[in-house]
Amino acid sequence: MKTPFALAAMTALLLPAALPARSAADPVFTAAAMRAHVEFLADDLLQGRDTGSEGHEIAARYVASQFDGLGLKPAGDAGGWLQRIAFQQTERTNIPAVLTLTGPAGDKSWTHGTDVIVGLNPDEPKVDLSAPLVFVGYGIENARMGLNDYAGLDVKGKIVVTLRGYPKGLPSEEGAHLSATKAKVAEAHGAVGMLSVATLQSMKARPWARMLTFANEPDFTWVDTDGQAHVDAPGIRAAASVNEPVVAALFAGAPQSIAAIRKQADKPGGKPRGFALKGSARIQVESVGKRVASPNVVGILPGSDPVLQREYVVLSAHLDHIGISEAKPDDKPDTDRINNGALDNAAGIATLLEVARAMALSPEKPRRSIIFLASTGEEKGLLGADYFARHPAVPVRQIVGNVDLDMPLLLYPFTDVIAFGANHSTLGPIVANAVAPMTIKLSPDPMPQEGIFVRSDHYMFVKQGVPAVFLATGFANGGEKAWGDFLGGAYHHPGDDMNQKIDWNAGARFAEANYRITRALADSDAAPLWYQADFFGDTFAPNAKKAAH
Repeated sequence: MKTPFALAAMTALLLPAALPARSAADPVFTAAAMRAHVEFLADDLLQGRDTGSEGHEIAARYVASQFDGLGLKPAGDAGGWLQRIAFQQTERTNIPAVLTLTGPAGDKSWTHGTDVIVGLNPDEPKVDLSAPLVFVGYGIENARMGLNDYAGLDVKGKIVVTLRGYPKGLPSEEGAHLSATKAKVAEAHGAVGMLSVATLQSMKARPWARMLTFANEPDFTWVDTDGQAHVDAPGIRAAASVNEPVVAALFAGAPQSIAAIRKQADKPGGKPRGFALKGSARIQVESVGKRVASPNVVGILPGSDPVLQREYVVLSAHLDHIGISEAKPDDKPDTDRINNGALDNAAGIATLLEVARAMALSPEKPRRSIIFLASTGEEKGLLGADYFARHPAVPVRQIVGNVDLDMPLLLYPFTDVIAFGANHSTLGPIVANAVAPMTIKLSPDPMPQEGIFVRSDHYMFVKQGVPAVFLATGFANGGEKAWGDFLGGAYHHPGDDMNQKIDWNAGARFAEANYRITRALADSDAAPLWYQADFFGDTFAPNAKKAAH
């Protein structure tokens, strides 16, 4: 419909007065800009941006060119934009791994991919390990939490059998962290192998059939500057997860039945005690390794304050995704197998780029310096962020905070955000105050049982003592259903592409929210502080100044 000239002219005169005033210094975030970044990064040409792939390399060059065009300072290797990381990719051979148990009923064997999932050892291509078995409960040790599952047990030179997860009632983030340290604890007590057994709770959260879908994926780890593949617990030579037939054989003739152990573990505070098992295990696994390279992309916007510019805020998002799925026997020739990763995490990178644009073009530059990090290897175990946090572009003591952007769900008009980890440091109120003018609320973790705080790149900064949060769109205004549908559908699937009904206005709004948060971090007089008596602050930054909660 055409508008009469006079009416159009009147509308043009009246409209500006009807809109709220916007300062010339306020950046504008548009749906078109967000869409354009995601369109490129989620294109089939990039073939899912797998770590070490040509598609990821193209994506890295795209991000670097954007940084360059904004006038950021390159902070990668040798004055460039890219921080090259060598990765060890370890894969299975055509000889199946085998777990053999010797117990009261004799010898029983299972091959990998049936009722056992045998891990790979990047340091030892051919493992043949035999040792006695000791059940160690959850296999967790932490005096602060009153946990000492190894008390009175001798596991030196033995294979420990642990329950998955952590005791019910333990705070989820602390519990998830402690659960991730089991191999290091076992190694510290002299164990040489580990077997993992499900609890009633873990069976519901991750059924065996679901675990098998990932059983044959390659193992990745970063290679340090000395050429050695990084392994958290190199003394643990072999590890495996086991299903019910193996569990029954493990606990045959044991002082306590697995049913009784699981019943105790299912109670709040339940901490089954360990004991020696009647038998031994032999784990045989062969693998082949190769080295691949994949870069982080790093740019810095120098701060404007003569003093505070020596402090750095890191805004991070992972650039990699999971590549191309293997063909299934019943696939048609035109079956889409490219995992484009439009929301996971091209949308996070688009947000990072738009925040970088707004910061770089602002007439008033931020007081602190800002590092923009597009990391690799997140889908392989937070590897690129881990490498950067250990080999940062600036001394890590000068990094005062990190905000990580991973999989913003831009499928609905969000009205709240979740800052996973906000309760551990003054980043929480900083985030809440920054987004309040947008009528966006900061909501608590809606799924604490998932331990999200330790499952994205920000956690690698936490482990170096840096206060950090992982920001995501919240569960309000239809968000809970959108999250449930996505996680049960397009997540890590070819369906996460541009054919989704992505709300690009929500994308522009998410970019603005993160600009405000990053700006608040960069411009505040005081840097973020861990709260007093916080588990993570005390664990990873024991000597740092703390804030009252």
